[in-house]
Parts: sequence; C-alpha cells; structure tokens
Amino acid sequence: MALVFCGVCSHAPGITGRAERADPDLREPFYAALGGMRDGLHATRPDALVVVAAEHFANFFMNNMPAYALGMADSYDGPIEDPAWLGIRPRTVRGNPDLSRRLIAEVQQTVDVAYAEEWRFDHGIMVPLHFLDPNNVLTVIPGNINCQGPPLSPLRRAWAFGEAIRRAADLVPERIALVCTGGISHWPATPDSGMINEAWDRQFLDRWARQDKAGMVSYTDQATYCDAGQGGFEIRTFVAAAAAARGPGTVHFYAPIPIFAVGCTVGTLEIV
Repeated sequence: MALVFCGVCSHAPGITGRAERADPDLREPFYAALGGMRDGLHATRPDALVVVAAEHFANFFMNNMPAYALGMADSYDGPIEDPAWLGIRPRTVRGNPDLSRRLIAEVQQTVDVAYAEEWRFDHGIMVPLHFLDPNNVLTVIPGNINCQGPPLSPLRRAWAFGEAIRRAADLVPERIALVCTGGISHWPATPDSGMINEAWDRQFLDRWARQDKAGMVSYTDQATYCDAGQGGFEIRTFVAAAAAARGPGTVHFYAPIPIFAVGCTVGTLEIV
C-alpha cells in the first residue's frame, strides 16, 4: 500500500522513570506533543507500526552485533528493564511475522539487514509505545540500528536503510507507519549524564527538518562523540526516518530536560 506516517521521538528511560522529578512546564508540553503524535499516528489507520530504535546491549552484544535488524516474531515482550525503574508495566506486543518477512526480503535488496524471531523490547521501543500506543492495540515490527558498539555503520548507510524501509513499505498491500527513536545529544550512564548540547541539537534538527541530506550525513563519529556524547550516535535513526519520508519535517517539541538526560524531541515528516 504505502508508508502512511513517519515520525521521530526521544526514548530516554528518564522520560517515564523520572517523570515526577521533571519541571512540569517542560514535561507537560513534551507529553502533549507525544499525545499529538499518537493521535496523528492512529488517524492514519496503520496495519503495522515499524519502530526503529538504537541498540542498548539488550538483545545484541559485541559477540554478534548487526548494523541493522528487523523483528520477525509473533509477539514481543517488554520492558526488558525493571518495570518499576522504567515506570512502564510489562506488556506483550503483537507482531506479524508474515509481514515482517516480506518487508525484510525487500529491504535486503539493498541493505544487509539481520532479523530476529526473538526480541525483548527495552526502553528504546517501550518508552515510545507507552505514549504512542497506550492501549496496546497496534501491530509492531521492531527495528534496530547499532548506535552503541563501534565500528558504527556510516550515516549514509542509515540513509540507505531508511530508503529501503520506504521502498518495502510501498510494495506491500498493508498500511505502514514508521517511528524512529533516539537521542539527540546526551551522555547516558556517564558522569556527564544530564548534560545536553542544545546548540548542536538545534543545528541537527534544522538540517533534519529541511531534508538536508548532505548536512545530516556529514557528522563524523569523533565529532559527534565530542559534541553530543555517545548518545548522539543515535541520530542514525532520525536520518533513516528522513530518508524514508523524503519530505520536510516539523519539530513539534524540542527542549533540553536534564532530569530526562536528553534533548527531548517530537517530530513528524511529510511523506512524498
């Protein structure tokens, strides 16, 4: 049928796990933007939601680290983290292995993507689903980009992955929504946790909203690590979303929220 929705959002565990400690003047507009994204997503009546997140050593480790992966299971359980710590109750999410298989087969025409019939969701997927699918009604296909264990896939390959997802979505009869989740600047699990480079974030989001491919793929990992922390490597998910949508983006919310330890972002893209 077609790709019917494309958006991006942050997924830091503090967004749900430390909600009560955040400034309500920042938290409530952020949550409202996620609510608006939820309404827009469901209005497109997707048959499946592909959620592309970043690896956090939850399912893959350095003994077997795919650059890109898609799930192919009947169902998925999450969160893998302590539910009390994350602030999200456990759930079983419905999958569609037949649809996954068809999408994977087409993505493989241009991108070597791994697949997994067992996949436990960590905060990278569960935090977005907490806001975007609170009633657990959507069929979900998880995706993953290695943003954790170097050597990392080049940003231009993340763009190619997004293009491949778009091509696959347009070739199947089902209505496909895509949400890519990640950073942007943050230094998780380090002494600098809570630090956010707002200027860097805003520059990247400006390039993302303008569909400035050259600008988005120009970042080196060394510069990103210095300016945006290891969490900044997750811009790969935003790059993939831009490539899939092809149209300009709208940033519905951006603000540094230190207690959430990330520049919190909600955005959608026009599909052209």
